[in-house]
Amino acid sequence: MSYKISEIAKLTNLTTRTVRYYEGLGLLGKRENRPNGQIRSFDNMDLARLKKIQTLKDLGLSLEEIGQIIELYFTDGQVLEGKRQVIQILKGHIQAAEGKIEELTEFKRECERNILKLEAIIAKSHSEKE
Repeated sequence: MSYKISEIAKLTNLTTRTVRYYEGLGLLGKRENRPNGQIRSFDNMDLARLKKIQTLKDLGLSLEEIGQIIELYFTDGQVLEGKRQVIQILKGHIQAAEGKIEELTEFKRECERNILKLEAIIAKSHSEKE
């Protein structure tokens, strides 16, 4: 089946601008079959790719990361390898999140220490005035 850009956008809950952007990034595969200036035409494979892109984005992958693995989902026998790579990317996200959590926890403690110091200064200032 062939879809216009507005049709495929509606089917995937994306904007036409987003579809064009993904196409420009190469996430929809090779597009040499469409000469410049002609109307964009999409097929069921494009629909499947757009849905896979959304699934991977929902898992927390960036478009750059998706670009690195999207072909694995559409190459015979490579689906499991794609899933393995997604697992590795997600493990990297977990490590990064844990690092950020540690940094934020230390920042929170520093803020709490500063609040205590400032409250002590304010309390001392009030007691000296009395």
